Order: sequence, then structure tokens, then C-alpha cells
Amino acid sequence: MKRDPGTKLLILATICVSASSCGRRAPETQAAASSVTSQVPQVDVILVQSLKLRTTISLPAELVPYETVDLYARETGFVKSIKVDRGSVVKRGEVIAEIEAPELVAQRAQANAAYESAQSQLAAGQAKLAADQSTYEHMSAAARVPGVVAANDLDVAQKTVQSDQANVDALSKTADAARESLRAVSQLESYLQISAPFDGEVTTRYVHPGALVGIAGAAGAATPIVRIETVNHHRLVVPVPENDAGSVSEGAIVNFTVPSFPGRTFSAPIARISHGVDVKTRTMPVELDVRDPKSELVPGTYCQVQWPVSRAYPTLLVPPSAVASDLERTFVVRVRNNRTEWIDVKTGARVDNSVEVFGDLKEGDQVANRGTDQLRPGTEVSPRLVESK
Repeated sequence: MKRDPGTKLLILATICVSASSCGRRAPETQAAASSVTSQVPQVDVILVQSLKLRTTISLPAELVPYETVDLYARETGFVKSIKVDRGSVVKRGEVIAEIEAPELVAQRAQANAAYESAQSQLAAGQAKLAADQSTYEHMSAAARVPGVVAANDLDVAQKTVQSDQANVDALSKTADAARESLRAVSQLESYLQISAPFDGEVTTRYVHPGALVGIAGAAGAATPIVRIETVNHHRLVVPVPENDAGSVSEGAIVNFTVPSFPGRTFSAPIARISHGVDVKTRTMPVELDVRDPKSELVPGTYCQVQWPVSRAYPTLLVPPSAVASDLERTFVVRVRNNRTEWIDVKTGARVDNSVEVFGDLKEGDQVANRGTDQLRPGTEVSPRLVESK
């Protein structure tokens, strides 16, 4: 059947309009599909690495004297003289100050008088014992001849000797007690001279001549006389974090720097390990034995120690950027099955561009290269593996 030319034109126009409509709907459908895909964020992830750590970390430390003491008076009195001042170098046994105590002078005179009296009484008792002993011996010899000495007189003489002996024993004990009292007072008088207990330097002088000083419970007892510190032998106290305390080895040489000597490095061996962690700071105090023959270092200085850290077992490492924290926790964002998880971690030593982490992780886990609390747990993501730097 032949169609009218107008009808043909109408059919062609309809086909063109339909084709045009189809052409416009295809991009709109693609845009909608792209919009759905873009709702899943793409996250750069890195792989958790495992490594036996061997590195050094910088730790703050305090330099303190090997020996330090505040010297107090052991008897109440007044400072008669003081022979040193701040900066004075002293030797062990050197007299530093003298204390004046008038009460001790009276005590010594009294103790000396008591001792001399006891000695005099003892001498008299011993003389009487000797005389009575001689009389008894003569009477005993004469009694061998019957009728010369009455038996009762001989018994009286014997009892007298026994009484004299008991009296001498008592007087001897009294004299010994008086001697000890006198010795004790003399010992107290020796306390009036304050001597240095070790070689060192006077770093603080607290009193001047005329000041009242004394023993515990007395006026002035809270005031020391001087402070002495060693100046060529020090302790460098390093608070080692508990995560690194297991690698401490006694005798190991450790380097440290001092602010007053920029560009210079000192070294000292590990000498004393506390083997106990401070529950407040979670650190273990370790001491380096610092010898300073030229007395260059100043006690009280804060130093930076290059502390050696090593692990006998592999630990896990991630970039520092992967570790996030808020007010309650420190964590990394692990991606598993395209879903995010927050894994609580503790951080350890830094190694180049990585940091140790301790938590529910294993080697090869994928974690977000940039940890952030904006990646909430359970969020669907599209991971993209990147190389850790």
C-alpha cells in the first residue's frame, strides 16, 4: 500500500523526536549512577608493618649530685664560727663550723666531779678491803694454835672481808657508770665541731655566727648549717617509659647532651636500675654514673639522653599520621571488608617516619593513612592502597 508523502514525513519526525529524547535521558541516568557511587568515600590506606625495633629515642633527664647532704647540729647551741661559704671546696673530715653550748660545759664539770668522787670512794673501799683482808689472814694463821683466837672473832673478820668485797664491787660499778657518763658528755662535745662527711663543695650556707641551731624538737632544729654536694661525680636520672624499660641493660654506654655545651656529646654507663615503675608517671627511673673530673657539669641541669631502644620480638609500625586521638582514647582506623573500625592503641618509639603501636592489630592490616574521628566506626569506604613513606 502506498503511503502519502505527508504521512512519511510525520513518521520520520516522530522517530527523530524519540531518538532525541533517548539521547537526553542516557546522560541523566549515568549521572545518577555516578552520584550513588560518589557517596562511598575513598580512603588512602597503608599496611601495618612488623619489625624488630632497634633505634634510639630522646628522653629528658636530670643531673643530680652523686652525694648531697644538709648538715645539722647534733646539739643545741649557738654558731661560734663557720669557716666556709658558698663555693668553698671541702675535704672529708674538715671542720666546717663550731658550735658553742654552755650547758655542755656544766654537764662536763658535773660528770667529771661525779667520776672523781666515784674513783675516790672506790680507792677508799679497796684500801679498807686490803686492810681487813690482811687482818683476817693473820687471825686465820693464829687460829691454828688452839686457844689463841676465838672462833667468833675469826668469823667476824671473815664477814668483814666479804662485806668489804661487796662494797668494792658496788663502788667499781658506780665508777664505771661515772666514767661512761663523762665519756658521753665528751662525745657530745665532739658534736660541737661540724665536719664534712665527704669531699665536695658547699653549695648553700644557711646560718651565720650567733645563730641558734639544735637537735630535733629544739629551737632552730629546722635550720641546717650548710649543704655539701659532690661536684665531680653525678647521677643522671632518666625516667624511662614503661614500654622501653625492658631493653635497659646495666653497663651499657649512653650518650647525652647538655644545654650549656651546645654541639658537645657526653657519655656515661647505666649504673643503677630501679626495677620498678612509678605508678603516677608510668616510667622507671634509671641512673647513669657520670664522672666529671673537671667539674664542668652543673647539678640540677636538665639533659637530653639518646636512649637505646631494642626489642627481642617484632612490633607493629604505622605512620604517625595514622594515629588519631580524642579526649578519651588513642586509636587507628582499620578498614576491613570496606568498613571502618576504631582500634585502640598505645604508641611506643618512633623509627624514621613510623611509630610503634600496641593494640588489636596484626601485620598486613589496612589502616587509614590519615587517622581522624570523622571516619566513624562502621562507615563504608573505598580503600586505596598507598605506599608508606
